Amino acid sequence: MGSRRHFLLSTLAATAAAPAAAQFRIEISGLGGTQMPITVASFRGEAGVPQPVSAIIRADLQRSGVFKPSDAPLPLDENSSVALPEWRDRGADALVAGSVTRLADGRYDLRFRLWDIVKGEQVLGQSKVVVEADLRLAAHRIADEVHEKLTGERGVYATRIAYVVKSGRRYTLHITDADGEGGQVALASPEAIISPAWSPDGKELAYVSFESQKAVVWVQNLMTGARRQIANFRGSNSAPAWSPDGSTLVVTLSRDGLAQLYAMSRNGGTPRRLTISNGIDTEAVYAPDGSFIYFVSDRGGGPQIYRVGAGGGNATRVSFVGNYNISPAISPDGKTLAYITQQGDAFKLMTQDLASGAVQILTDTVDDESPSFAPNGRLLVYATRLQGRDVLMTTTLDGKIKTRLLTTTGDMREPAWGPFAR
Repeated sequence: MGSRRHFLLSTLAATAAAPAAAQFRIEISGLGGTQMPITVASFRGEAGVPQPVSAIIRADLQRSGVFKPSDAPLPLDENSSVALPEWRDRGADALVAGSVTRLADGRYDLRFRLWDIVKGEQVLGQSKVVVEADLRLAAHRIADEVHEKLTGERGVYATRIAYVVKSGRRYTLHITDADGEGGQVALASPEAIISPAWSPDGKELAYVSFESQKAVVWVQNLMTGARRQIANFRGSNSAPAWSPDGSTLVVTLSRDGLAQLYAMSRNGGTPRRLTISNGIDTEAVYAPDGSFIYFVSDRGGGPQIYRVGAGGGNATRVSFVGNYNISPAISPDGKTLAYITQQGDAFKLMTQDLASGAVQILTDTVDDESPSFAPNGRLLVYATRLQGRDVLMTTTLDGKIKTRLLTTTGDMREPAWGPFAR
């Protein structure tokens, strides 16, 4: 476990450089405080369809921590006559029903309706015609639309995550749906891959690859597969982070001695130094408005999280609880910092309210890594170790609802949650 943390530890100790998509199930644990009971009926016709549409929608909604979904005890579709008071008596606040029909040209017609039982009215009805390969994505989009209609907030079920799988001596960089299913392999290598970072438009991914026996920063176009070297200077090149407008990458370079932060064009070129300290500065991440950069530095002794203006200058310390805090992630609204803190021999996921400084530990595991916020700010994905395996988890920000993505092959690491589709 811990390719990123082990690399960071080695960087903090010295400046020398360190030397096919799986299918998943989800396992949900925990009890939320206030969850909306919603019935998602099995879609008519889905028994003969390659993807379990209604089950995908139910799993999406449950993973959010906002909903408590269930199946319907009787057959329903979008044309059913629904007696809303009866469903209220059954304890449901909302009801989704629909159908899947295979068309003559091989595409599928997905139709659904959403009833708000509390309001006593139908609030949504749609039809989507998709090819077979997009059935799962269509189910995620239905879940997103249900989520937004009932909460007023965008859902993240149709977004994507990037992560690394290590299987034996082979590393693969995966891009999948937010539930870990489907997707593609962006890169396969016998050497380590770490620190994937999404461009703001979701079209490119920056990452660090050791394929040339040293840490080099690359950017890859996810549609074409074309990639370009961004930073391959003397020493180590690591920890890429995109500016919110996508024009700039901040990277950690040791070309001038100690590892420090540098800004570079998204196409590479001459780096511009942002920090000057007598310590190691690394793991940068931009504030959502682009005004500040948060990063890890041991300039005060042990590693802590600091903040500096986007143009560089004097840095101020942000984390004060504990002697070892790394891997900052900032919520999309800029109000919450997530990071990894060390407590004894344990590494745990923590959040900090940036206004008040109040902190909260979210996990009971002891080897957490690499937190990344969902684009609506309501969930975090992170890596940890369970039952001898490196796994990915999502958690609500109160830590009450957690989802484990399960696979039979390889250890999963380095998750990064992608942006909303544009």
